[in-house]
Amino acid sequence: MRFGTTLTDVANRAAIVLAAMLDNAPIPGVVEIMPNLVSVLLRYDPLLASPSVIQGELRLRLFGLAGAGREPRRWTIPVVFDGPDLAETAEALCMSTEAFITAHNAAPLRVLATGFAPGFVYCGLHNGLILPRRTVVRPSVPAGSVLFAAGQTAITATEMPTGWHVIGRTAFSNFDPAGHPPTLIGSGDLIAFEIAR
Repeated sequence: MRFGTTLTDVANRAAIVLAAMLDNAPIPGVVEIMPNLVSVLLRYDPLLASPSVIQGELRLRLFGLAGAGREPRRWTIPVVFDGPDLAETAEALCMSTEAFITAHNAAPLRVLATGFAPGFVYCGLHNGLILPRRTVVRPSVPAGSVLFAAGQTAITATEMPTGWHVIGRTAFSNFDPAGHPPTLIGSGDLIAFEIAR
């Protein structure tokens, strides 16, 4: 189920709310629900449900979409702003490093999606702080890297390659393979970033 062709606040919220509704009131035969930035992918068992039954159930749930969904959890993530791309990122946005950090941390950001890698968190959107990804991919950044690109902030939970700008690091980890569930932060949650003390 796609709610838009580009990332907008309305499309992202609709995808998050629909996924939460489906988690709370599952459609028989649906075996996996995967929310993304502007869509929700459903995987179903064709022996348990037909596409027409699932489409009908989705139509019924879409009528209740407005105003539905869980209350977002709120997180505060301390960040050491010392990333190798911090000064370059601020300069590209015609800001001092201090002004960029202040603007970055000015308001809580909604978690747009999780995934790509275990525990990876996409947050946004930063109005007015739009910068494309790097032209060269870094082969590896450590877990806990705080990344910035395309008006979004991301947090890595594992070592991984990235084309995003590395602006800092955090001790917070959103992935514990032994945890139940293995991730803490979910789509729709709110994250306030602050300077680590």
